[in-house]
Amino acid sequence: MIKVTIRGVRLEDLDRVAEIEAVCFPAAEAAPRKSFKERITTFPEYFLVAETDDLIGLINGCATNSPVIYDELFHNTSLHIPAGENLAVFGLDVIPAYRKQGIAAQLMHHFIQIAKNTGRKRVILTCKHELVHYYESFGYRNNGISGSTHGGSQWFDMTLVL
Repeated sequence: MIKVTIRGVRLEDLDRVAEIEAVCFPAAEAAPRKSFKERITTFPEYFLVAETDDLIGLINGCATNSPVIYDELFHNTSLHIPAGENLAVFGLDVIPAYRKQGIAAQLMHHFIQIAKNTGRKRVILTCKHELVHYYESFGYRNNGISGSTHGGSQWFDMTLVL
């Protein structure tokens, strides 16, 4: 297994973070560089990266009182509620050459630990049908089809009660 370091994001990671997102998500779903810059400056404590010699993955999100992710959360960092009861996962990305090596799981476990350490009640996310089982392996519950239409796709609401 490859040695990976999980750490907090830094502003100088911005270009590589945007590159990773562009590789991991279709253009209609990928967050643009501008959004990542806003996320890094607004809630860096909920933005982790995985690195070897270079960045190879990331997980990021914000705090909210909403029980589900709604589309505006992805685009408007002013909706971040620092004392929110839930942490929302916006994206979990690992570049293809490093997948199936446990890196996404390490990122997710670190993110869940941050949620616990900061007293959150839940971690919430949306995912496509083919990933429901993956997130259930972390203890997330499938709440059915999401109201989110982000990127024109169908999503499922997932909740991990802490």
